[in-house]
Amino acid sequence: MRAVIVGYGRVGIRTARILKEEGHEVVIVDNDPEKISRAENEGFTAHFGAGDDEAVLDKAIAPGADVLAALTGDVEVNHNCCLYAGEQGLRTVLRIDADYPDEQYQRYSESADAIIYPELLGAAGAKTALLGGDVSVLAELAENLQLTVLTVKTGAEVVGQTIGRLELPTGARLYAHGRGDESLTIPLPSTQLDAGDRVALLVDRESLEETRACFLGDAD
Repeated sequence: MRAVIVGYGRVGIRTARILKEEGHEVVIVDNDPEKISRAENEGFTAHFGAGDDEAVLDKAIAPGADVLAALTGDVEVNHNCCLYAGEQGLRTVLRIDADYPDEQYQRYSESADAIIYPELLGAAGAKTALLGGDVSVLAELAENLQLTVLTVKTGAEVVGQTIGRLELPTGARLYAHGRGDESLTIPLPSTQLDAGDRVALLVDRESLEETRACFLGDAD
């Protein structure tokens, strides 16, 4: 697979590295000359320019790209980038912040095949979104991080809380949610947790038991 990543910041760098390690071809687009040099030094093909500049995108896409992730810190640039890439037939992933109201989220979601919140998802999830996979199948990501999928129990402290206001132990991040037997998806900040919901989390091993207690209460 050939992937174009627009924005070579923290999330873009990690996503590019994960894809490269798995044997995918990666092309970088960024408007910072230092980041372009860094990308080239790491062995990536890189194009200098704005992510929503169609001429720049044409150069990055032209060799036969399959997917594009717009991972800059500017949501409007990401939005425009995904709109254009989608018109060219690419699968698209759009990065947003986690604090948009539902109607604005809907506008962005209509311009891309997948939406990610870096604060909740991270590079591994961006990679999974690019490949069109189910985030619930992510394996263990690092020596000190573990994926865990839990079913919220009646009486757990998180019941009734919204995702945006959820206070988890340090080292734990919730990145996917589903009602009952529904597929896990990236939730809105306004999504409320109820008993019976399933959640997928990335958890530091040291925080695992404390995190489980938040969703399971006294149950094990």
